[in-house]
Amino acid sequence: MKHTRLACMLLYVAMPFFFTSCGGGGSEKQPSADSTAADTTKVAVTPKVTTITTPQSMMVATHKVSNFAKWMTSYDAHDSFRLGNGIHSYVIGRGMKDSNTVLVAVKVDDMAKAKAFAKDPSLKQAMQKGGVVGAPSFSFVTIMFQDTADIPSDLRSRTTFTVKDWNAWQKAFQEGEQERKDNGITVRAFGHDADDDKKVVLVTAIMDTTKAYAYWKSDMLKQRRAASGVVGEPQRFVYRVVKRY
Repeated sequence: MKHTRLACMLLYVAMPFFFTSCGGGGSEKQPSADSTAADTTKVAVTPKVTTITTPQSMMVATHKVSNFAKWMTSYDAHDSFRLGNGIHSYVIGRGMKDSNTVLVAVKVDDMAKAKAFAKDPSLKQAMQKGGVVGAPSFSFVTIMFQDTADIPSDLRSRTTFTVKDWNAWQKAFQEGEQERKDNGITVRAFGHDADDDKKVVLVTAIMDTTKAYAYWKSDMLKQRRAASGVVGEPQRFVYRVVKRY
């Protein structure tokens, strides 16, 4: 009798374990479909913004040098002198017609200080020591638009001209964007003289030399200039960017 009771008790204790082990109790969690399926969630990639519309004060110097390599070494050696005056190197370019004609574009923290710097006798001495020939030309501008996107061309055109009204010119100019692209020209920056917004400066990249030069001579561009209020003939300097800071 005792053996029978003991057997029944053992059977009673073992039954829950048996059913649980076989899944009959339903207490074990089954993998959900979400946990076993491959994660196909796509992460949205935010396009990089390359355009800048915050006004940027800049100074641009153009001059001739007797030897570019010598001048470049001297220029870089005086970087602390420029930084001490709130001037930051940006772009160095060499003329296409004359590779010893150099364009130096720098960003400035204070326009008044930059103007004083351009007249500093120490700068004149440093430039002469570096091999600058003749008197340099300085311009002080407020850049209103920049496009910093990487492009396959280092060839640039810097054009300066006078307009009747800055806002009217800017509107008309932006309307001609596709026309410029169709003719191998991409805008990189534009702005105006720091003291006169009727004196415009425009920097473009030349993507197709043949098309760009033909466009500059075309009646199409002459008509667009007239419609946008350009006065007189623009002055253009074509150069190749040789160093960026």
